[in-house]
Amino acid sequence: MTSGASSATRAGAGTTFCPISGSRKTSHRGASDLHGAGGEWRVETQRLYWEILDAFRDAAEEVGIPKTDDFNAGTNEGSGYFEVNQRRGVRWSTARAFLKPVESRPNLRVLTHAHTPALIMDGRRAVEVAFDLKRKPARAQASGEVILAAGAVNSPQILELSGLGDPELLRGMGIDMVHALPGVGANLQDHLQIRTVFKVKNAKTLNQRANSLLGKAGMALEYALLKRGPLTMAPSQMGLFAKSDQSRETPDLEYHIQPLSTDKLGDPLHPFPAITASVCNLRPESRGTIHITAPDHRVQPAIKPNYLSAPADRKIAAESIKLTRRIMAAKAVARYDPEEMLPGPQVSDDEDLAREAGNIATTIFHPVGTAKMGSDDHAVVDARLRVHGVSGLRVVDASIMPTITSGNTNSPVIMIAEKAADMIVEDRRAAGGGR
Repeated sequence: MTSGASSATRAGAGTTFCPISGSRKTSHRGASDLHGAGGEWRVETQRLYWEILDAFRDAAEEVGIPKTDDFNAGTNEGSGYFEVNQRRGVRWSTARAFLKPVESRPNLRVLTHAHTPALIMDGRRAVEVAFDLKRKPARAQASGEVILAAGAVNSPQILELSGLGDPELLRGMGIDMVHALPGVGANLQDHLQIRTVFKVKNAKTLNQRANSLLGKAGMALEYALLKRGPLTMAPSQMGLFAKSDQSRETPDLEYHIQPLSTDKLGDPLHPFPAITASVCNLRPESRGTIHITAPDHRVQPAIKPNYLSAPADRKIAAESIKLTRRIMAAKAVARYDPEEMLPGPQVSDDEDLAREAGNIATTIFHPVGTAKMGSDDHAVVDARLRVHGVSGLRVVDASIMPTITSGNTNSPVIMIAEKAADMIVEDRRAAGGGR
């Protein structure tokens, strides 16, 4: 995902910051209080341009949303092109940044095509990891501790299959309970992106280029020769942070604006020019769950996000669509004669808008919170990410977030991993285990 908005994290009233420490991040901006240089995690500018996106940015400015060239400058309010985790137009993944440089270390072995059905516990201590390697059972013994980093969906699944979770649910699945942790799989939060779509005229969009043999050839040539253009595109190109109402101290909405459109994600692009202005509530009150439905790791867990179940989320969904309409009615985009396709101009009152928001919305792939950090009865891990009530086990992924970040989750999760790595080394040294 993009890094400019990805790294926007709510730190307090009116404050946003980039959580990747200066020693770990390399920004095209160079070193400063909010940016780093010389680190593994690369942040660069996009290598493309879309006139229609610039017009959207101008239109947003007309309705009171300023332009910004840095979402991590102390406040994320405004619009601008997302920065990206790339190196000269090529995706810069965490594997490329952190794993590739150390893969030859003798104390590191990476296994792929492996699936973990459960952790092996000795009483209340995690001692082994069971896994299927290319469909053959295997085990790995932990001399120190087990680090569970399977994500907000699969980490709670593995915990429950290992006997760590809500006692009633485990009994119902016939799983022997190792330790009661009722918060496992609860507290699910996600950013629901409401995909408003506008048909436009007199504009170049990806719809035309991707639906044309000549357009496809041109994109391929541009990438092959210059590493520029649509084939370098991140999932979204332009971002915008705004307030659903002006009484809010900091932005609670984030837009991902794209020069393309589909009926739904995964469908072919439309044959006519159009843009998608997806908007999400950054601080949803709705909470969902992820739980196993069978004592078998091959059966996917039930994901129940409960989007828009909170009245405040329904109100903000309606307000966000109305804000999008104000932007698309501004003078800066008038020459493109925008025509609203989703949800459609016939949808007007707040209840109808909230209902249609649910119909046209999808996940933005930011699930968090299902093994949250804290000290209350539903907390799963402590401040050092150790699982409550057991030893030799930490969870290090987005599931430990008590509350979702006010922006994308990719860079914050990398920050969690960096902090966890430091704590693992500190605790091992404190225990006399050396590095």
